[in-house]
Amino acid sequence: MWDSTMDEVTFRSDTVLSDVHLYTPNHRHLMVRLNGVGQPVFLSQFKLLWSQDSWMDSGAEGGDHRHVPTQEAPPAGSCGPGSPPGPGYSHEGCSLQARADSTDQEGAGAQLDEDGDLDVVRRPRASSDTDPAKPPRDKVHPTILTQEEEDVLEDEATGSCPQSIIKIEHTMATPLEDVGKQVWQGALLLADYILFRRDLFQGRTVLELGAGTGFASIVAATMARTVYCTDVGADLLAMCQRNITLNSHLAAAGGGIVKVRELDWLKDNLCTDPEVPFSWSEEDISDLYDHTTVLFAAEVFYDDSLTDALFRTLHRLTRRLKNACTALLSVERRFNFTLRHLDVTCEAYDHFRSSLHALEKLSDSKLRFVVEPVEASFPQLLIYERIRQLELWKIIAEPTA
Repeated sequence: MWDSTMDEVTFRSDTVLSDVHLYTPNHRHLMVRLNGVGQPVFLSQFKLLWSQDSWMDSGAEGGDHRHVPTQEAPPAGSCGPGSPPGPGYSHEGCSLQARADSTDQEGAGAQLDEDGDLDVVRRPRASSDTDPAKPPRDKVHPTILTQEEEDVLEDEATGSCPQSIIKIEHTMATPLEDVGKQVWQGALLLADYILFRRDLFQGRTVLELGAGTGFASIVAATMARTVYCTDVGADLLAMCQRNITLNSHLAAAGGGIVKVRELDWLKDNLCTDPEVPFSWSEEDISDLYDHTTVLFAAEVFYDDSLTDALFRTLHRLTRRLKNACTALLSVERRFNFTLRHLDVTCEAYDHFRSSLHALEKLSDSKLRFVVEPVEASFPQLLIYERIRQLELWKIIAEPTA
């Protein structure tokens, strides 16, 4: 039975919300269902800024990213410098993007009052507050789609070019332990790089660690032969599988397949129990170790213990692979005020960087690891804010001489 309290979605103080959903929301919040733990699940569409011809013709490294359809781009001057041009990008979307840009620029330097103290900008009050002088706070009114409405939405999205739309089911705000159910900007940055470096993925076997909604795996499947899309948690993996199914036409167009599998970084071995959902078959494991050449992960470096577990898993897997491989890791530097330091720090990012350094200096008789940053100068084919805090790192694991 529908609960009237769901008409107004509010976010508790212990929840986090991705900037992808905060700054570029849908015109309607398309709530399609409740998941296994009672969280609202929303449907979002992400449009790739390429034409049908570029999809069919791009086969060289990076494709020909000049094939962005100019006839659907916003008018010149409608968006600020650096805003990504592309189809379907409305004036409202531009204003949201500009607001995000200005917020980032203002937040880059500390705002101080006349005494030199940190001036904290308070959030707007809710419209239900009694003080009319304060600006009202926008409320989210989700719309639950019926199956027929979902079909109409799909027809509208895929009417012009089915290969340009990625449909993702996700939650909009979650506790920290469920952040994998949201779409993060780091996943969009990684997806852009995957599309740019087609030569790394074309016809290959690849593995995503901590796939979350599966967004990057779906993009990789447009080129790769096999994508192992991995994470942990039955509810999250079920959402991931749903997204793979929603976008199966993309993988089919490239001849690839996506296999959703459980991979727990805290365990040394892959789960092979056939009674466990998303477990590995012996055939899967052989294929993984015999053919994988690329591993990738996006926005999974927010907890030091999980970061440590991921790097241990990365080291363990690369030692077992028969081929030299490349790992791609996207991360966002997030600044937080901590009582321990009484200052603004980015401890999770600092720990990530120290883990990269430790991996490069690791004494390993079988492998050596070369770590290098990737300059974010490759084309942007997805609409998001490519802020300077977003980083991409490449790790090359190759046999020692």
